[in-house]
Amino acid sequence: MDYRKSNAANNTITRDMMELSADTGNVYETVRIISKRANQIAVEMKQDLDKKLQEFASYNDNLEEVFENREQIEISRYYEKLPKATLIAAQEYTEGKLYYRNPNKDKDNF
Repeated sequence: MDYRKSNAANNTITRDMMELSADTGNVYETVRIISKRANQIAVEMKQDLDKKLQEFASYNDNLEEVFENREQIEISRYYEKLPKATLIAAQEYTEGKLYYRNPNKDKDNF
């Protein structure tokens, strides 16, 4: 999913954990699912930001030549304004866009 097009809120929202955990039946399992997805999103966002900032990397050894680049600042500000990975993951979970499975429960079904 493209995290830039997410309709997740930019600030913290109080959520009813019992309603969220209705699918799994376990609050802790629900939190684990959301946290794993949040980690995936955070890694993807970090890689994307690093790739964009590589263009501005300076390989000179002289620290006096380092200067602030306006485009680099704008890219950084854009990523700072994006919703946090946990908020995006929670929104995906509530919208039913996440696929998850528990291998321990799958063993019991055989």
